[in-house]
Amino acid sequence: MKTESKVIFSPMMKNTEPLRSRMIPKISTFMFHRSPVLLCICSCHLRIPKTRRIMKKPRIYMLCLLCGMLAFTAGCGEPKKTEFSIPTTKGSRDNTPVCLEPSSPGTATFSDSTYLVDYSNASEGYITASYTGDSPKVKFQITLPDGSLYTYNLTDKQDVFPLSSDSGTYSVGIFENISNNEYATLMFEQFDVQIENTFGAYLYPNQYVAFQAGDKSVQLGQDLALSANTELDVISNCYNYLISNIEYDHEKAEAVQSGYLPDMNAIIEEKKGICLDYAGLMACMLRSQKIPTHMEVGYAGTAYHAWISTYITDVGWVNGIIEFDGKNWQLMDPTFGASVGEKKLKKYIGDGENYRVKYIY
Repeated sequence: MKTESKVIFSPMMKNTEPLRSRMIPKISTFMFHRSPVLLCICSCHLRIPKTRRIMKKPRIYMLCLLCGMLAFTAGCGEPKKTEFSIPTTKGSRDNTPVCLEPSSPGTATFSDSTYLVDYSNASEGYITASYTGDSPKVKFQITLPDGSLYTYNLTDKQDVFPLSSDSGTYSVGIFENISNNEYATLMFEQFDVQIENTFGAYLYPNQYVAFQAGDKSVQLGQDLALSANTELDVISNCYNYLISNIEYDHEKAEAVQSGYLPDMNAIIEEKKGICLDYAGLMACMLRSQKIPTHMEVGYAGTAYHAWISTYITDVGWVNGIIEFDGKNWQLMDPTFGASVGEKKLKKYIGDGENYRVKYIY
């Protein structure tokens, strides 16, 4: 269904308030800034929906990847890191990477001469979309069955977008920038989905968790999983490597532009990154090792952060902020974990109640 370009509000919203005011002042991806307490990431492009719970099971919070690696007092240096060496002894678990490849077969689509939304594989937990029109800035929105709204940048590449919820009716919309922060509705459609692969959205790559066979992130994940006997060993090795070998890039966090997406190969080469880099790299390594992984965005207290959760066979979803020492899960987050001397940060994390998930990629 195509609308005239003069329309500047989204039909996905429950009223006709202009899109520019509904989208919180810029409809961009992530902007990063330094707060008095933490280096945090704010969502300028997302309309924050009411608190939602996607998983029906109780969630046990684990492996949180927060971006705030700063001490609470300005000027404090980071503790000296001990580099984590990649194990070389072969474990009993098969560490052969499995990189699922999304496709756009064209059997179920919405399209015209300027856009293509392919939901042929919606039952696998993802759709693809692209835009080939003249507008330099285009937004793509997905509304979940529970009403939660996800906003992405859309390009001429057929990108992959997860369906981060259960079966039900999803809505998609494309919006072209017409002036400043004003966006016109190009299309809006709905489709029903019966999710058959409940892990698909968290095993396939997407815009934020981008990987394919041959990538450095996949090779690194394979190397770190070499000595593993269990999925927990893989998670532990990846976690310890990340907090020991990847430095938080404060300069990048200050200078990053809206629309930023992690470049996994660059993170590995440079051995530094920002919040989304930490979360994205960890998710890439684990997904390519057949471990379903959420990349989550939400609040830690009042600050906006990103972290991960994983699914462990015979255990279920383990979500949030723990460090595994071989015997016990200790409350920790890999970015904060890189500053293990900061007791105030550990106290701030508390028992996980400070964390509220808003978006899952």
